[in-house]
Amino acid sequence: MNLFGMMDVSSSALQAERMRAEVVAANMANAETTRTADGTPYHRQHVVFSAGPVGSSSSFAGTMSTHLRPSGQLDPATQLAALQASAASPTSSIPLPGGATVAPGVQIAGVVQDTSPPLRRYDPGHPDADAQGYVSYPDINPLTEMVDLMGATRSYGLNVSAVQAEKSMITSSLDILR
Repeated sequence: MNLFGMMDVSSSALQAERMRAEVVAANMANAETTRTADGTPYHRQHVVFSAGPVGSSSSFAGTMSTHLRPSGQLDPATQLAALQASAASPTSSIPLPGGATVAPGVQIAGVVQDTSPPLRRYDPGHPDADAQGYVSYPDINPLTEMVDLMGATRSYGLNVSAVQAEKSMITSSLDILR
């Protein structure tokens, strides 16, 4: 895999971890939501990751190579458009010797609701209390959510470090060519 392919993998992981952090924040914000638009308590959300396709002509490297001048230099007029196009979405998988393919990177397969039943607390004065005085609250543990948020934050930081290392490798490669 080339350096630009590694940048594609890291960027897909950054997007996935950002989404994971947003879902955790939504869970924490709705930890006491007893009634949603459909009349039920809020249900905890989970982000499901899968191996995502990255690399090919619409990857970062492929986009950049299509906007090169004959001299091999990037045309400044199309540089911004090329960068924006490369950030759009993952593409096809990378072929390996022997006919196998690998799909590096992370893709968000979906955001699913937790199926655990709501917690019931006795609070007869609450407007959402049932006939017995119990209120259904979401089954959200703040400790679990904070651990998930810490994991997402740490993974995000590690991928930022990987991007920085990749940038320094690219810069060093360019310096060698001079």
